[in-house]
Amino acid sequence: LALLLPLAVDGYNVQKAASRRDLLKKGAAAAITVAAPGVAGAYDLPDLPYAFDALEPWIDAPTMKIHHDMHHQTYVTNVNKATEGKPAVDIVALQTDALAAGPGVRNSGGGHYNHAFFWDEMTPADKASKTKPSSSLQAKIDAAFGSTEGMKEKFAAAAAPGAVFGSGWCWVVVNGKDELEIVGTPNQDNPLMKGVKDEIKYPILGLDVWEHAYYLKYQNRRPEYVGNWWNVLNWDKVNENFDYVMKNHAGVPVRG
Repeated sequence: LALLLPLAVDGYNVQKAASRRDLLKKGAAAAITVAAPGVAGAYDLPDLPYAFDALEPWIDAPTMKIHHDMHHQTYVTNVNKATEGKPAVDIVALQTDALAAGPGVRNSGGGHYNHAFFWDEMTPADKASKTKPSSSLQAKIDAAFGSTEGMKEKFAAAAAPGAVFGSGWCWVVVNGKDELEIVGTPNQDNPLMKGVKDEIKYPILGLDVWEHAYYLKYQNRRPEYVGNWWNVLNWDKVNENFDYVMKNHAGVPVRG
């Protein structure tokens, strides 16, 4: 149990006697039993919109189960604790002043929003392959990056270990000029948080590059994970996100 408990939170430490890979493999089945218990509150863990193995072979089922049932649940539990006794605030609105609100809201509120956003932009590869950017989104992609392939190349560079060092996220956002940008954020920060970037920016797609999102399958090969992730990206959902942001100049609503 002592070896499994660190898996329930980000930034876990692994004893030198066991490699991170071996520890995760041994804990994949049993670790779910030590996930942080749910706490009744304003925020809930949303179900995945697909089975744990639905994103195979690009994202493996054990990773999805641990990532959703343990890591995301822990963020939900802790943001409910951090906001207990306070007026209910929509999770999107909570992001704006998360830095000022303190670590509980910043880390766990950000973690909840980011993961809820992440699950819903993915779909099984056979379905993902039938989706593509809308004409309006494609025009913005071409204007900002030259082409979809140009965007993917710049995204890969921005998501690389040297760009997002350690743990964090990589996003395609709409900025204040209604242009697309690619930005990285550390830990569970996101561009909706005031003070994270030079202005609030609105994500239309985002990728989790914490090790817990890919280590069981890819170990230290983050670039391979980043490149393969496009195979499960649901462009229909990204188009929906883009349309919402362009119309409302606000963060995309999420479940939970």
